[in-house]
Amino acid sequence: MSTPGVKVGVSEEEKKLSYYKYFEQDLAPVPAEKIAILQGGPIAPEKCIPFDERNKFLKGEDDEYANIGFGVAADGTALVCNTTYMPGVTGEMLDWWFPWHSVGSDLRYKIWDPEDHYFARAYPASYVVDPNVPMNQKTWGVDHYIMEDVGPGPEFLQLCFKRPADLGYDESILGTENCESMVCAVGKSSCAAVMTHKWHPYKNGVLFESRFWIGYRMDEDGNVVKAIPEGVSIPPFVPQGLFAHNIKEFTNLAAILPTLYEEEKDRTQRQNIMLCEIALYLAEMYRIDGKKTEYDKNLRLLEKYIKRVPQYANEVVIEKAKDRISVFEYV
Repeated sequence: MSTPGVKVGVSEEEKKLSYYKYFEQDLAPVPAEKIAILQGGPIAPEKCIPFDERNKFLKGEDDEYANIGFGVAADGTALVCNTTYMPGVTGEMLDWWFPWHSVGSDLRYKIWDPEDHYFARAYPASYVVDPNVPMNQKTWGVDHYIMEDVGPGPEFLQLCFKRPADLGYDESILGTENCESMVCAVGKSSCAAVMTHKWHPYKNGVLFESRFWIGYRMDEDGNVVKAIPEGVSIPPFVPQGLFAHNIKEFTNLAAILPTLYEEEKDRTQRQNIMLCEIALYLAEMYRIDGKKTEYDKNLRLLEKYIKRVPQYANEVVIEKAKDRISVFEYV
């Protein structure tokens, strides 16, 4: 278990990154009412929403069940549920956050919870950074390889993100009043679980709602099945530890995301634009100097860059035309 106030290690390279300041600042304090729920013990088994009723959660029609807390259901599986009001946050910011923190520097994951997060690395990263993939689909079919501490100590975790329909969610609910967007995954670790986060506009921000069904896995046929034997129950300390972690990390995310998003959302695109401009300049120089090998190599780089910055496609076409014209000798 992490020691409060003691943060994970960072490298000298990470300290130079523009968002390192979010690692340095204190974590946002968890609301007292959630601490009271954490210390108050588990919810009643009948207040744990069954996994089979997950679309009720998506629709916002699950009022008979708990929305903040942890507990063990009658069948021995466990539930963690949390609801976080995030003022100043938009759905667009959250659609951006989930892919953004899984590529690039490990610091992106560390700033979410500097005391418990070590790294999160997406595979395939090429899909995550592909500009042709809509932002709200960049987790679909992507695995996040994670190291974090949710209570027992640092542990490796594989989060297998899924398209909602692949976990039995009704995708017609997406984009509606109670579910603007969502992410969902099957977790593989010492304790298998299904995770779902959804969000929708609320007051001056969003309402972010989480459900973890602990004790479930995905079988070889892609079906979510119970992972524990009949008659066995998950000990209450397992969902309690995950609940403690969840209320901590999402309280902090709510605090940092509005400014982080404004500062970082266009930074990568600005870098791509700069790379395009440099490559176009080098192409012209190599063409004028007759350096064919260097020119062709640079042009291949340009072809990659314009996939990220398609507004430069015409410039590349013009450069290619100039190269073709240059092979002719006019008298």
